[in-house]
Amino acid sequence: MPTADAAPLSVSELNRHARQCLEGRFGEVWVEGELSGVSRPSSGHVYFTLKDDRAQLRGALFRQRARFVGAPMRDGDRVKVRGRLSIFEPRGDYQLIAEAVQAAGVGELLAAYERLKARLSAEGVFTNARPLPCPPRHLLVVTSPTGAAIRDVLAVLAARWPLTRVTLIPVPVQGREAAPAMISALGLLNRQSALDPARDAVLLTRGGGSLEDLWAFNDEHLARAIFHSRLPVMSAVGHEVDVSLADFAADARAPTPSAAAERLVPDRRELAGRLATLGERLGRATQARLDGEGQRLDHLRARLRHPGEGLARQRQALAQQQGRLRRAMRLRLAEERRRQAQLAHRLTAHPPERQLAQAAQRLQAARRRLATAAPRELSRHRERLAGVVRELQAVSPLAVLGRGYAILEDRHGRVVRRAEDAAPGERLAARLGEGRLTLEVLERDKAPQDKPPSTR
Repeated sequence: MPTADAAPLSVSELNRHARQCLEGRFGEVWVEGELSGVSRPSSGHVYFTLKDDRAQLRGALFRQRARFVGAPMRDGDRVKVRGRLSIFEPRGDYQLIAEAVQAAGVGELLAAYERLKARLSAEGVFTNARPLPCPPRHLLVVTSPTGAAIRDVLAVLAARWPLTRVTLIPVPVQGREAAPAMISALGLLNRQSALDPARDAVLLTRGGGSLEDLWAFNDEHLARAIFHSRLPVMSAVGHEVDVSLADFAADARAPTPSAAAERLVPDRRELAGRLATLGERLGRATQARLDGEGQRLDHLRARLRHPGEGLARQRQALAQQQGRLRRAMRLRLAEERRRQAQLAHRLTAHPPERQLAQAAQRLQAARRRLATAAPRELSRHRERLAGVVRELQAVSPLAVLGRGYAILEDRHGRVVRRAEDAAPGERLAARLGEGRLTLEVLERDKAPQDKPPSTR
Protein backbone atom coordinates (compact mmCIF):
# COMPACT_ATOMS: atom_id res chain seq x y z
CA MET A 1 0.00 0.00 0.00
CA PRO A 2 1.53 3.37 -0.97
CA THR A 3 2.44 5.75 1.86
CA ALA A 4 1.45 9.38 2.14
CA ASP A 5 5.06 10.40 1.46
CA ALA A 6 5.09 8.68 -1.97
CA ALA A 7 4.98 11.00 -4.97
CA PRO A 8 1.38 11.26 -6.24
CA LEU A 9 0.48 10.46 -9.83
CA SER A 10 -1.15 13.01 -12.07
CA VAL A 11 -4.52 12.21 -13.59
CA SER A 12 -3.04 11.84 -17.06
CA GLU A 13 -0.33 9.48 -15.72
CA LEU A 14 -2.90 7.35 -13.99
CA ASN A 15 -5.10 7.17 -17.08
CA ARG A 16 -2.05 6.26 -19.18
CA HIS A 17 -1.06 3.43 -16.84
CA ALA A 18 -4.68 2.19 -16.75
CA ARG A 19 -4.86 2.23 -20.56
CA GLN A 20 -1.59 0.31 -20.87
CA CYS A 21 -2.75 -2.30 -18.36
CA LEU A 22 -6.13 -2.70 -20.03
CA GLU A 23 -4.70 -2.99 -23.56
CA GLY A 24 -1.97 -5.39 -22.45
CA ARG A 25 -4.38 -7.57 -20.47
CA PHE A 26 -7.17 -8.14 -22.99
CA GLY A 27 -5.92 -7.48 -26.49
CA GLU A 28 -8.59 -8.05 -29.19
CA VAL A 29 -12.00 -9.38 -28.08
CA TRP A 30 -15.42 -10.09 -29.67
CA VAL A 31 -18.35 -8.44 -27.89
CA GLU A 32 -22.02 -8.93 -28.74
CA GLY A 33 -24.73 -6.48 -27.76
CA GLU A 34 -27.37 -4.02 -28.91
CA LEU A 35 -26.44 -0.70 -30.53
CA SER A 36 -27.71 2.50 -29.01
CA GLY A 37 -26.91 6.20 -29.40
CA VAL A 38 -25.20 5.76 -32.77
CA SER A 39 -23.77 9.08 -33.98
CA ARG A 40 -21.80 10.01 -37.09
CA PRO A 41 -20.11 13.44 -36.82
CA SER A 42 -18.52 15.17 -39.80
CA SER A 43 -15.14 13.60 -38.98
CA GLY A 44 -16.35 10.28 -40.42
CA HIS A 45 -15.91 8.38 -37.13
CA VAL A 46 -18.83 6.40 -35.65
CA TYR A 47 -19.53 6.55 -31.92
CA PHE A 48 -21.97 4.17 -30.26
CA THR A 49 -22.97 2.40 -27.08
CA LEU A 50 -23.02 -1.41 -26.92
CA LYS A 51 -25.38 -2.76 -24.25
CA ASP A 52 -27.24 -5.74 -22.92
CA ASP A 53 -29.91 -5.94 -20.24
CA ARG A 54 -27.44 -5.27 -17.39
CA ALA A 55 -24.56 -3.11 -18.64
CA GLN A 56 -23.34 -0.69 -21.29
CA LEU A 57 -20.02 -0.19 -23.06
CA ARG A 58 -19.01 2.87 -25.06
CA GLY A 59 -17.44 2.22 -28.44
CA ALA A 60 -15.73 4.05 -31.29
CA LEU A 61 -15.26 3.00 -34.92
CA PHE A 62 -12.71 5.25 -36.60
CA ARG A 63 -13.07 6.44 -40.16
CA GLN A 64 -10.26 4.21 -41.53
CA ARG A 65 -12.12 1.08 -40.35
CA ALA A 66 -15.71 2.39 -40.78
CA ARG A 67 -15.47 2.30 -44.58
CA PHE A 68 -14.95 -1.49 -44.44
CA VAL A 69 -18.22 -2.09 -42.50
CA GLY A 70 -20.89 -3.09 -45.05
CA ALA A 71 -23.99 -3.30 -42.81
CA PRO A 72 -25.50 0.02 -41.63
CA MET A 73 -25.22 0.64 -37.89
CA ARG A 74 -28.60 1.71 -36.47
CA ASP A 75 -30.04 2.02 -32.98
CA GLY A 76 -31.57 -1.25 -31.89
CA ASP A 77 -29.44 -3.48 -34.12
CA ARG A 78 -27.78 -6.44 -32.44
CA VAL A 79 -24.17 -6.70 -33.57
CA LYS A 80 -20.90 -8.49 -32.87
CA VAL A 81 -17.95 -6.10 -32.57
CA ARG A 82 -14.26 -7.10 -32.78
CA GLY A 83 -11.92 -4.64 -31.14
CA ARG A 84 -9.60 -3.83 -28.27
CA LEU A 85 -10.39 -2.30 -24.92
CA SER A 86 -8.82 1.04 -24.16
CA ILE A 87 -9.23 4.25 -22.17
CA PHE A 88 -9.63 7.68 -23.76
CA GLU A 89 -7.10 9.46 -21.56
CA PRO A 90 -8.38 13.09 -21.82
CA ARG A 91 -11.72 12.11 -20.29
CA GLY A 92 -10.87 8.80 -18.68
CA ASP A 93 -13.61 7.04 -20.68
CA TYR A 94 -13.47 3.25 -20.78
CA GLN A 95 -14.30 2.24 -24.37
CA LEU A 96 -14.01 -0.38 -27.07
CA ILE A 97 -12.01 0.60 -30.17
CA ALA A 98 -13.83 -1.33 -32.91
CA GLU A 99 -12.01 -2.98 -35.80
CA ALA A 100 -14.93 -4.90 -37.39
CA VAL A 101 -18.70 -4.99 -36.97
CA GLN A 102 -21.01 -7.86 -37.94
CA ALA A 103 -24.81 -8.01 -37.73
CA ALA A 104 -26.08 -10.41 -35.05
CA GLY A 105 -29.86 -9.92 -35.35
CA VAL A 106 -32.44 -7.33 -34.41
CA GLY A 107 -32.30 -5.83 -30.97
CA GLU A 108 -34.95 -6.59 -28.38
CA LEU A 109 -36.32 -3.05 -28.31
CA LEU A 110 -36.50 -2.85 -32.09
CA ALA A 111 -38.14 -6.29 -32.32
CA ALA A 112 -40.76 -5.28 -29.74
CA TYR A 113 -41.31 -2.04 -31.65
CA GLU A 114 -41.92 -3.91 -34.93
CA ARG A 115 -44.35 -6.37 -33.31
CA LEU A 116 -46.37 -3.58 -31.69
CA LYS A 117 -46.34 -1.54 -34.91
CA ALA A 118 -47.71 -4.48 -36.93
CA ARG A 119 -50.49 -5.13 -34.38
CA LEU A 120 -51.60 -1.50 -34.17
CA SER A 121 -51.52 -1.17 -37.95
CA ALA A 122 -53.77 -4.22 -38.31
CA GLU A 123 -56.22 -2.65 -35.82
CA GLY A 124 -56.40 0.57 -37.88
CA VAL A 125 -54.71 2.82 -35.30
CA PHE A 126 -52.53 4.40 -38.02
CA THR A 127 -55.39 5.51 -40.32
CA ASN A 128 -55.76 9.12 -39.10
CA ALA A 129 -55.18 11.69 -41.85
CA ARG A 130 -57.32 14.68 -40.88
CA PRO A 131 -56.26 18.05 -42.30
CA LEU A 132 -54.69 20.38 -39.75
CA PRO A 133 -55.78 24.04 -39.71
CA CYS A 134 -53.18 26.31 -41.29
CA PRO A 135 -52.61 28.48 -39.43
CA PRO A 136 -54.23 27.15 -36.25
CA ARG A 137 -56.04 29.65 -34.06
CA HIS A 138 -54.70 27.95 -30.91
CA LEU A 139 -51.64 25.63 -30.99
CA LEU A 140 -51.27 23.30 -28.01
CA VAL A 141 -47.65 22.13 -27.68
CA VAL A 142 -47.22 18.98 -25.59
CA THR A 143 -43.52 18.73 -24.73
CA SER A 144 -40.91 19.34 -22.06
CA PRO A 145 -40.75 22.99 -20.91
CA THR A 146 -36.93 22.84 -20.66
CA GLY A 147 -36.09 21.01 -23.90
CA ALA A 148 -34.77 22.44 -27.12
CA ALA A 149 -37.95 21.44 -28.96
CA ILE A 150 -40.16 24.14 -27.42
CA ARG A 151 -37.50 26.79 -28.05
CA ASP A 152 -37.24 25.77 -31.72
CA VAL A 153 -41.03 25.77 -32.13
CA LEU A 154 -41.48 29.18 -30.51
CA ALA A 155 -38.63 30.67 -32.53
CA VAL A 156 -40.09 29.45 -35.84
CA LEU A 157 -43.61 30.60 -34.92
CA ALA A 158 -42.37 34.03 -33.89
CA ALA A 159 -40.49 34.43 -37.15
CA ARG A 160 -43.19 33.04 -39.46
CA TRP A 161 -46.61 33.72 -37.87
CA PRO A 162 -46.70 35.41 -34.44
CA LEU A 163 -50.52 35.72 -34.54
CA THR A 164 -51.04 32.08 -33.50
CA ARG A 165 -51.83 31.60 -29.83
CA VAL A 166 -49.48 29.01 -28.29
CA THR A 167 -50.09 27.11 -25.05
CA LEU A 168 -47.37 24.87 -23.61
CA ILE A 169 -48.56 21.68 -21.92
CA PRO A 170 -45.50 20.69 -19.85
CA VAL A 171 -44.90 16.93 -19.70
CA PRO A 172 -41.83 14.72 -19.32
CA VAL A 173 -40.74 13.31 -22.67
CA GLN A 174 -38.35 10.62 -21.40
CA GLY A 175 -38.61 7.89 -18.80
CA ARG A 176 -41.44 5.87 -17.32
CA GLU A 177 -43.58 8.87 -16.42
CA ALA A 178 -43.48 10.33 -19.95
CA ALA A 179 -46.13 8.21 -21.71
CA PRO A 180 -48.77 8.43 -18.91
CA ALA A 181 -48.19 12.18 -18.62
CA MET A 182 -48.67 12.73 -22.36
CA ILE A 183 -51.80 10.53 -22.36
CA SER A 184 -53.26 12.58 -19.49
CA ALA A 185 -52.42 15.83 -21.29
CA LEU A 186 -54.18 14.66 -24.46
CA GLY A 187 -57.24 13.61 -22.47
CA LEU A 188 -57.36 16.99 -20.71
CA LEU A 189 -57.11 18.89 -23.99
CA ASN A 190 -59.82 16.84 -25.69
CA ARG A 191 -62.20 17.55 -22.82
CA GLN A 192 -61.89 21.33 -23.28
CA SER A 193 -65.16 22.44 -24.90
CA ALA A 194 -63.63 25.80 -25.86
CA LEU A 195 -61.26 24.12 -28.31
CA ASP A 196 -62.46 23.76 -31.89
CA PRO A 197 -61.07 20.82 -33.95
CA ALA A 198 -61.45 22.87 -37.13
CA ARG A 199 -59.35 25.78 -35.82
CA ASP A 200 -57.05 24.33 -33.14
CA ALA A 201 -54.30 21.68 -33.26
CA VAL A 202 -52.01 19.68 -30.96
CA LEU A 203 -48.25 19.41 -31.54
CA LEU A 204 -46.59 16.47 -29.75
CA THR A 205 -42.83 16.95 -29.96
CA ARG A 206 -39.37 16.51 -28.50
CA GLY A 207 -35.75 16.66 -29.69
CA GLY A 208 -33.55 13.83 -30.84
CA GLY A 209 -32.05 11.06 -28.76
CA SER A 210 -31.29 7.38 -28.64
CA LEU A 211 -33.88 4.67 -29.12
CA GLU A 212 -34.25 4.38 -25.35
CA ASP A 213 -34.70 8.14 -24.98
CA LEU A 214 -37.53 8.13 -27.54
CA TRP A 215 -39.13 4.89 -26.33
CA ALA A 216 -41.93 6.70 -24.48
CA PHE A 217 -43.35 7.75 -27.88
CA ASN A 218 -43.63 4.05 -28.82
CA ASP A 219 -46.09 3.39 -26.00
CA GLU A 220 -49.20 1.50 -27.16
CA HIS A 221 -51.59 3.51 -24.98
CA LEU A 222 -50.14 6.80 -26.20
CA ALA A 223 -50.66 5.73 -29.83
CA ARG A 224 -54.29 4.84 -29.07
CA ALA A 225 -54.82 8.16 -27.28
CA ILE A 226 -53.51 10.03 -30.34
CA PHE A 227 -55.77 7.95 -32.62
CA HIS A 228 -58.88 8.75 -30.53
CA SER A 229 -58.02 12.44 -30.11
CA ARG A 230 -60.85 14.80 -31.09
CA LEU A 231 -58.29 17.48 -31.92
CA PRO A 232 -55.97 16.87 -34.89
CA VAL A 233 -52.45 15.93 -33.81
CA MET A 234 -49.08 16.52 -35.47
CA SER A 235 -46.12 14.50 -34.20
CA ALA A 236 -42.51 15.67 -34.46
CA VAL A 237 -40.26 13.36 -32.45
CA GLY A 238 -36.48 13.28 -32.76
CA HIS A 239 -34.66 13.79 -36.00
CA GLU A 240 -35.62 12.90 -39.57
CA VAL A 241 -34.42 9.28 -39.23
CA ASP A 242 -36.41 8.70 -36.01
CA VAL A 243 -39.89 7.30 -36.57
CA SER A 244 -42.08 6.40 -33.58
CA LEU A 245 -45.53 4.87 -33.18
CA ALA A 246 -46.78 8.33 -32.23
CA ASP A 247 -45.76 9.52 -35.70
CA PHE A 248 -47.82 6.76 -37.36
CA ALA A 249 -50.89 7.37 -35.15
CA ALA A 250 -50.88 11.15 -35.63
CA ASP A 251 -52.73 12.95 -38.42
CA ALA A 252 -49.44 14.38 -39.73
CA ARG A 253 -45.73 13.92 -39.04
CA ALA A 254 -42.79 16.29 -39.26
CA PRO A 255 -39.13 15.22 -39.17
CA THR A 256 -38.13 17.82 -36.55
CA PRO A 257 -39.86 20.29 -34.18
CA SER A 258 -38.77 23.21 -36.38
CA ALA A 259 -40.18 21.52 -39.48
CA ALA A 260 -43.46 20.93 -37.64
CA ALA A 261 -43.77 24.62 -36.82
CA GLU A 262 -43.02 25.51 -40.45
CA ARG A 263 -45.79 23.18 -41.67
CA LEU A 264 -48.35 24.42 -39.16
CA VAL A 265 -48.14 28.12 -40.01
CA PRO A 266 -47.49 30.07 -43.19
CA ASP A 267 -44.53 32.41 -43.59
CA ARG A 268 -45.68 35.97 -43.02
CA ARG A 269 -42.80 37.31 -45.12
CA GLU A 270 -43.82 35.11 -48.04
CA LEU A 271 -47.48 36.10 -47.63
CA ALA A 272 -46.52 39.76 -47.38
CA GLY A 273 -44.48 39.48 -50.59
CA ARG A 274 -47.33 37.66 -52.29
CA LEU A 275 -49.79 40.26 -51.04
CA ALA A 276 -47.57 43.05 -52.38
CA THR A 277 -47.33 41.29 -55.75
CA LEU A 278 -51.10 40.84 -55.88
CA GLY A 279 -51.55 44.51 -54.90
CA GLU A 280 -49.31 45.59 -57.76
CA ARG A 281 -51.18 43.34 -60.17
CA LEU A 282 -54.50 44.70 -58.92
CA GLY A 283 -53.27 48.29 -59.32
CA ARG A 284 -52.09 47.64 -62.89
CA ALA A 285 -55.33 45.85 -63.77
CA THR A 286 -57.42 48.66 -62.25
CA GLN A 287 -55.50 51.35 -64.14
CA ALA A 288 -55.78 49.38 -67.38
CA ARG A 289 -59.53 48.98 -66.84
CA LEU A 290 -59.92 52.71 -66.11
CA ASP A 291 -57.94 53.60 -69.23
CA GLY A 292 -60.01 51.28 -71.37
CA GLU A 293 -63.31 52.54 -69.98
CA GLY A 294 -62.17 56.15 -70.43
CA GLN A 295 -61.35 55.47 -74.07
CA ARG A 296 -64.72 53.79 -74.55
CA LEU A 297 -66.45 56.77 -72.92
CA ASP A 298 -64.66 59.17 -75.28
CA HIS A 299 -65.74 57.06 -78.25
CA LEU A 300 -69.37 57.04 -77.09
CA ARG A 301 -69.27 60.77 -76.43
CA ALA A 302 -68.08 61.35 -79.99
CA ARG A 303 -70.94 59.26 -81.36
CA LEU A 304 -73.60 60.89 -79.17
CA ARG A 305 -76.05 63.24 -81.01
CA HIS A 306 -79.06 65.33 -79.93
CA PRO A 307 -82.23 63.19 -79.67
CA GLY A 308 -84.15 65.65 -81.91
CA GLU A 309 -81.83 64.91 -84.80
CA GLY A 310 -82.50 61.21 -84.49
CA LEU A 311 -86.26 61.74 -84.33
CA ALA A 312 -86.15 63.92 -87.44
CA ARG A 313 -84.26 61.24 -89.34
CA GLN A 314 -86.76 58.63 -88.17
CA ARG A 315 -89.71 60.78 -89.33
CA GLN A 316 -88.11 61.28 -92.76
CA ALA A 317 -87.44 57.55 -93.11
CA LEU A 318 -91.02 56.78 -92.04
CA ALA A 319 -92.44 59.13 -94.67
CA GLN A 320 -90.31 57.52 -97.35
CA GLN A 321 -91.47 54.06 -96.29
CA GLN A 322 -95.12 55.15 -96.36
CA GLY A 323 -94.74 56.51 -99.92
CA ARG A 324 -93.07 53.29 -101.09
CA LEU A 325 -95.82 51.23 -99.43
CA ARG A 326 -98.62 53.19 -101.19
CA ARG A 327 -96.97 52.83 -104.62
CA ALA A 328 -96.41 49.13 -104.09
CA MET A 329 -100.05 48.60 -103.04
CA ARG A 330 -101.35 50.41 -106.14
CA LEU A 331 -99.12 48.38 -108.46
CA ARG A 332 -100.09 45.10 -106.79
CA LEU A 333 -103.79 45.92 -106.97
CA ALA A 334 -103.57 46.77 -110.74
CA GLU A 335 -101.69 43.55 -111.42
CA GLU A 336 -104.24 41.44 -109.58
CA ARG A 337 -107.06 43.08 -111.52
CA ARG A 338 -105.36 42.30 -114.88
CA ARG A 339 -104.86 38.69 -113.81
CA GLN A 340 -108.53 38.40 -112.79
CA ALA A 341 -109.64 39.71 -116.23
CA GLN A 342 -107.40 37.18 -118.01
CA LEU A 343 -108.83 34.29 -115.99
CA ALA A 344 -112.40 35.42 -116.71
CA HIS A 345 -111.66 35.59 -120.46
CA ARG A 346 -110.19 32.07 -120.44
CA LEU A 347 -113.21 30.74 -118.52
CA THR A 348 -115.55 32.27 -121.12
CA ALA A 349 -113.56 30.85 -124.04
CA HIS A 350 -113.36 27.36 -122.55
CA PRO A 351 -116.48 26.66 -120.47
CA PRO A 352 -116.36 23.58 -118.19
CA GLU A 353 -119.65 22.14 -119.62
CA ARG A 354 -118.10 21.62 -123.03
CA GLN A 355 -115.02 19.95 -121.55
CA LEU A 356 -117.23 17.60 -119.50
CA ALA A 357 -119.21 16.59 -122.62
CA GLN A 358 -115.99 15.80 -124.50
CA ALA A 359 -114.69 13.72 -121.62
CA ALA A 360 -117.97 11.75 -121.48
CA GLN A 361 -117.70 10.95 -125.19
CA ARG A 362 -114.09 9.70 -124.75
CA LEU A 363 -115.20 7.50 -121.83
CA GLN A 364 -118.03 5.86 -123.86
CA ALA A 365 -115.61 5.11 -126.73
CA ALA A 366 -113.12 3.50 -124.32
CA ARG A 367 -115.88 1.34 -122.83
CA ARG A 368 -116.90 0.06 -126.30
CA ARG A 369 -113.27 -0.82 -127.13
CA LEU A 370 -112.90 -2.66 -123.83
CA ALA A 371 -116.09 -4.69 -124.37
CA THR A 372 -114.80 -5.82 -127.80
CA ALA A 373 -111.17 -6.58 -126.85
CA ALA A 374 -111.66 -8.34 -123.48
CA PRO A 375 -113.44 -11.56 -124.76
CA ARG A 376 -110.96 -11.91 -127.61
CA GLU A 377 -107.96 -11.58 -125.31
CA LEU A 378 -109.47 -14.04 -122.76
CA SER A 379 -110.05 -16.69 -125.49
CA ARG A 380 -106.45 -16.35 -126.66
CA HIS A 381 -105.05 -16.93 -123.15
CA ARG A 382 -107.31 -19.96 -122.61
CA GLU A 383 -106.03 -21.63 -125.79
CA ARG A 384 -102.44 -20.99 -124.70
CA LEU A 385 -103.11 -22.50 -121.24
CA ALA A 386 -104.63 -25.65 -122.81
CA GLY A 387 -101.53 -26.13 -124.94
CA VAL A 388 -99.24 -25.86 -121.91
CA VAL A 389 -101.40 -28.43 -120.04
CA ARG A 390 -101.10 -30.90 -122.94
CA GLU A 391 -97.32 -30.50 -123.00
CA LEU A 392 -97.07 -31.12 -119.22
CA GLN A 393 -99.23 -34.24 -119.45
CA ALA A 394 -97.04 -35.59 -122.25
CA VAL A 395 -93.88 -35.48 -120.07
CA SER A 396 -95.53 -36.28 -116.69
CA PRO A 397 -94.43 -39.56 -114.99
CA LEU A 398 -98.06 -40.11 -114.00
CA ALA A 399 -99.01 -40.30 -117.68
CA VAL A 400 -96.43 -43.06 -118.16
CA LEU A 401 -97.88 -44.96 -115.18
CA GLY A 402 -101.32 -44.57 -116.72
CA ARG A 403 -100.13 -46.61 -119.73
CA GLY A 404 -99.45 -49.65 -117.52
CA TYR A 405 -95.96 -49.01 -116.19
CA ALA A 406 -94.96 -49.06 -112.49
CA ILE A 407 -92.19 -47.52 -110.32
CA LEU A 408 -90.50 -49.81 -107.78
CA GLU A 409 -89.16 -48.39 -104.48
CA ASP A 410 -87.29 -50.14 -101.68
CA ARG A 411 -88.09 -49.71 -97.98
CA HIS A 412 -85.98 -46.54 -97.88
CA GLY A 413 -87.95 -44.91 -100.68
CA ARG A 414 -85.15 -45.27 -103.25
CA VAL A 415 -86.16 -46.11 -106.85
CA VAL A 416 -85.08 -49.62 -107.99
CA ARG A 417 -83.60 -49.32 -111.51
CA ARG A 418 -81.62 -52.60 -111.78
CA ALA A 419 -82.17 -56.16 -110.65
CA GLU A 420 -78.96 -55.98 -108.65
CA ASP A 421 -80.57 -53.25 -106.48
CA ALA A 422 -83.01 -55.79 -104.93
CA ALA A 423 -82.29 -59.05 -103.14
CA PRO A 424 -84.53 -62.16 -102.99
CA GLY A 425 -86.96 -61.92 -100.09
CA GLU A 426 -86.83 -58.11 -99.99
CA ARG A 427 -90.15 -56.29 -99.93
CA LEU A 428 -90.68 -53.56 -102.52
CA ALA A 429 -93.42 -50.97 -103.08
CA ALA A 430 -94.87 -50.64 -106.62
CA ARG A 431 -96.41 -47.28 -107.55
CA LEU A 432 -99.08 -47.69 -110.32
CA GLY A 433 -101.11 -45.28 -112.30
CA GLU A 434 -103.85 -45.69 -109.70
CA GLY A 435 -102.76 -46.93 -106.24
CA ARG A 436 -99.75 -48.80 -104.79
CA LEU A 437 -98.81 -52.47 -104.33
CA THR A 438 -96.43 -54.20 -101.89
CA LEU A 439 -94.32 -56.93 -103.60
CA GLU A 440 -91.77 -59.54 -102.44
CA VAL A 441 -88.78 -60.48 -104.61
CA LEU A 442 -88.74 -64.25 -105.23
CA GLU A 443 -85.94 -64.51 -107.78
CA ARG A 444 -83.49 -62.15 -109.45
CA ASP A 445 -82.50 -62.60 -113.14
CA LYS A 446 -79.61 -60.87 -114.79
CA ALA A 447 -80.47 -58.44 -117.52
CA PRO A 448 -79.59 -59.66 -121.09
CA GLN A 449 -76.43 -58.14 -122.56
CA ASP A 450 -77.06 -55.82 -125.50
CA LYS A 451 -75.03 -56.47 -128.61
CA PRO A 452 -72.55 -53.76 -129.38
CA PRO A 453 -73.37 -51.68 -132.40
CA SER A 454 -71.80 -52.58 -135.74
CA THR A 455 -68.75 -50.59 -136.78
CA ARG A 456 -69.32 -51.05 -140.51
